Amino acid sequence: MTVTHNGVDQYKKEVGMMNLETVIADRERVSTQPFPVSDDELLARFEQLYTGAVNDVLREHCLLNQALPNRIIPLREYRTVAGFAFTVKSAPNAMISGEMEFRTQMLDSMSENAFVIWDTSKDEKATLWGGVMTATAKGKGVKAACIDGGIRDTHQILEVDFPVFYKYRISNGSLGRCLITHYQIVLQIDEVTIRPGDVLLGDIDGVLVVPRDIAYEVLVRAEEIRENEKKIFGWVNDGETVRSITEKGGYF
Repeated sequence: MTVTHNGVDQYKKEVGMMNLETVIADRERVSTQPFPVSDDELLARFEQLYTGAVNDVLREHCLLNQALPNRIIPLREYRTVAGFAFTVKSAPNAMISGEMEFRTQMLDSMSENAFVIWDTSKDEKATLWGGVMTATAKGKGVKAACIDGGIRDTHQILEVDFPVFYKYRISNGSLGRCLITHYQIVLQIDEVTIRPGDVLLGDIDGVLVVPRDIAYEVLVRAEEIRENEKKIFGWVNDGETVRSITEKGGYF
């Protein structure tokens, strides 16, 4: 059988389209994996842990890029807070039209136990989170917010019990400086991929992303590590030697 030049081109086009569909399906996949326990129990148990222990478990899964960049810091020295990723994407933009309507739609979509994660496309001039946003989110039962960008009204945020992680503070508002473009899509912040519904943990050491598909498995293993470390701290407090502790399976 002879394939014409046009036939070869058509074949390449069809193969290329199939490959592209595979890439899109993998890249934009959002898991709805259920858990063997309730959402509330899962998050409550994660909140008894800390990001370091959970990160060590993710390393066991060969996931080394799950901690958000160290430029994102906690506003306070928070104990662990856990929630499900609610993703937001914005970008520097002079446009204003439609911004308030889209922001309203986005806020209406936030639900209880959400952990807002906001990619500002490396914006350096505007604030995307302030006092009113904090009050609104808290009223909806949102757990926390992580902004890879600016916040303001800091005194108002500090007056309420709502964890915020952020990059910088400045008084500039967002209108006329940036535009919300998407929400509840897959985000890429530096080397970290965040999908809607992933489990996010935040504490004094920053924010960590736990893929939803393995979240319960990671939780159980991290709880084991917590119990092991209780034993190690006990041995240390009892004055045992480093060698003795290591021989019993301890680590430092």
